[in-house]
Amino acid sequence: MARIDGRNNNELRPVTITAGFVDFAEGSVLIQCGGTKVLCCASVEAGAPKYVPQGTGWVTAEYSMLPRANRERSRRDISRLKLSSRSAEIQRLIGRSLRAAVDLAALGERTVTVDCDVLQGDGGTRTASITGGFVALALACRKLLEQGTMTKDPIRHYVAAVSAGIVQDELLLDLCYSEDSHAMVDLNCVMDDGGGLIELQGTGEGRSFTIEEQRKLVSLCSEGIRSLIEKQKEILGD
Repeated sequence: MARIDGRNNNELRPVTITAGFVDFAEGSVLIQCGGTKVLCCASVEAGAPKYVPQGTGWVTAEYSMLPRANRERSRRDISRLKLSSRSAEIQRLIGRSLRAAVDLAALGERTVTVDCDVLQGDGGTRTASITGGFVALALACRKLLEQGTMTKDPIRHYVAAVSAGIVQDELLLDLCYSEDSHAMVDLNCVMDDGGGLIELQGTGEGRSFTIEEQRKLVSLCSEGIRSLIEKQKEILGD
């Protein structure tokens, strides 16, 4: 099948990461993956939650979509007086993924919150949030090191994420909205720079899928994540 934007099946959408997009956050980026645009801001606060072991820090995330991030206006969560179940699930995923990159003991008794606000959604908003959120997190930690308030870089390894799916029985990398909305199988993959898996979210939406198909989808994601991590390293100068 021909993809709507002419990409090969194993090809990422064009990715742009703009660092320092917001002046006041300790770390910030605007990440654009095709038509998806997410603003990621990392904020550092003294102290850690009570449930965290003494002497260690915490990394968490919040996720939201602006009302006109999609083709039709959506209501803000605050208008419902509660977080939508989708936003809650996605921000937990982002938080878990970013914590996997950090030595919380080296972070010390401080909390880093990564806010991911979707300015425009065209598929893959959660994976773009993780990829961009990691860069914002790394920039925030770098600022603490430069200020001398932290002596050891807590970043243990890079983390990035991408989606893949099966559309009309073809395996595709980095689904845009039109592909995702017709996908028989949808899979989100989070990995580190050593090729280790951090999280998989796979769903048979139109049909079930085999273990072999899952392996092929993960392999496809692995190729894309390697490219994304190279992009992250370019931005961070590593």
